[in-house]
Amino acid sequence: MTTNTNSVGGASKLSLSSHAAAFSIPDQPKRFADAKAQNNLRVLDIDSVYNPSFLGGKNVLVTGGNRGIGLAITQELIRQKANVYITSRNPADIPGIKSVITGIDVTDNNCGKLLVDALKGTHIDILINNAGYFYEPVEKIDSLNFEEELKMIDICAVGPLRVTAALFNAGLLPKGSKVAIISSQGGSISWRTTQNPTGHDYGHHMSKAAANMMGALLAQELKSAGVSVSLLHPGFNKTDMTKKYAHIWEIEGAVDSSVGAKRVLHEVGNMSLDNTGSFINCEDGLAIPW
Repeated sequence: MTTNTNSVGGASKLSLSSHAAAFSIPDQPKRFADAKAQNNLRVLDIDSVYNPSFLGGKNVLVTGGNRGIGLAITQELIRQKANVYITSRNPADIPGIKSVITGIDVTDNNCGKLLVDALKGTHIDILINNAGYFYEPVEKIDSLNFEEELKMIDICAVGPLRVTAALFNAGLLPKGSKVAIISSQGGSISWRTTQNPTGHDYGHHMSKAAANMMGALLAQELKSAGVSVSLLHPGFNKTDMTKKYAHIWEIEGAVDSSVGAKRVLHEVGNMSLDNTGSFINCEDGLAIPW
C-alpha cells in the first residue's frame, strides 16, 4: 500500500495514491457541532494556523476574482502583497490589483489564447481556478434543465481545463507553480446519500464531480512537470450566492467570505507534489472522499 499524506493541523491529506486518510464528514451541522465541542481551532479560528508569508511577491491569477469568494480571495492576496491578476467578463475596479483581464469567458475555446496574450509572458506562481456557475432553481426529475446542466459542466469542469492548459502550454506555469481548482463537497459521489438523500440538483453535482475528475487527471499529467494541483471545497461562506440559505448559516458554520478566503489560501500554502491531486475541505483541512 502506497500512502502519501501531509499533516495540516493534525489532519492527514489524501492524494491520488492514498488508500487511507483522515476524512471530513458529510453531515455539515454535525461537523460544525463537533468542531465547537472539540474546540477545533483549525475550523473555528483560521488565524491560529494561517501563515500567509508565502504569498508575498508571488504572481497569482484568480479567475472570476471580482465577486463572491473569488473577490474575497483577491482582496486577501492584495493584503499579503501578492501580484494579483484576475479575470472578469466585465470591468472591475479593485484597489491594489496588478491587472483586471476583462472579456474572459471560460466557456469560449479561445479564452486561453486571450488570457495568455493579456499576460504578456508573465509567469504565474499560483493559478486559482475560481470562475463557476450555480443554477439556483432546484432540479427534480420533473423540472430538469438540460441546457443549464451543460452550462454548469462547461463552466465548472471544462473552463478550468481551458485556462490551465493554455497557461501551461504557453510556458506560463513553470516548475513549482500551483493550480488550485475551487470545487465543492457537492462533487463527492460518496456524500450524496447523506447530503442529497432524495436526489435533486443534478447539474450542480454533475459539474463538480466532472471538475474533480478533470483535476485528478490534470494532477497526474502535470506532476512530472513539477506543477501541483488541488481540488478545494471552500466551505460554507456568507455570500450573495448563499443568501437563500441564511436561515442555516449559524447552524452549519457559515463564515464571512474573508475567513473563507484565508481557509482556501491556507490550503494553497500546503499544496505540494507529495499531495497533488488532493480533494480537500477547506473548513477543516481534511480530505473529502471522491
